[in-house]
Amino acid sequence: MAVNPSIITRDTDKLAAKSGNMYKSVFIASQRAKQIATSTKDELTSKLAEFASNVDNLEEIFENREQIEISKFYERQPKPTSVALEEFMNDEVLVRDKTQETPSAEI
Repeated sequence: MAVNPSIITRDTDKLAAKSGNMYKSVFIASQRAKQIATSTKDELTSKLAEFASNVDNLEEIFENREQIEISKFYERQPKPTSVALEEFMNDEVLVRDKTQETPSAEI
């Protein structure tokens, strides 16, 4: 994921040209962002599950450096919307339109 995590200005004409409609382009990117966010959350949850304990001991929580490093790694990743927009603009998103027979973009 080599996406710039900072805020950048997007050309709305280029975004709209990808699907022929600005709202459709935003919808496609938002659906992809949801997929990315869900998969990232599931991945993080599975990695942090091994650190879960039944005992509520605050000293143990603060001493666990591995858990903190894993959390920091995921916090530094670019936002799902940035990744989704970048994928959409690079034609890396498969779009299925229910009114058409074939996909309009390939991965």
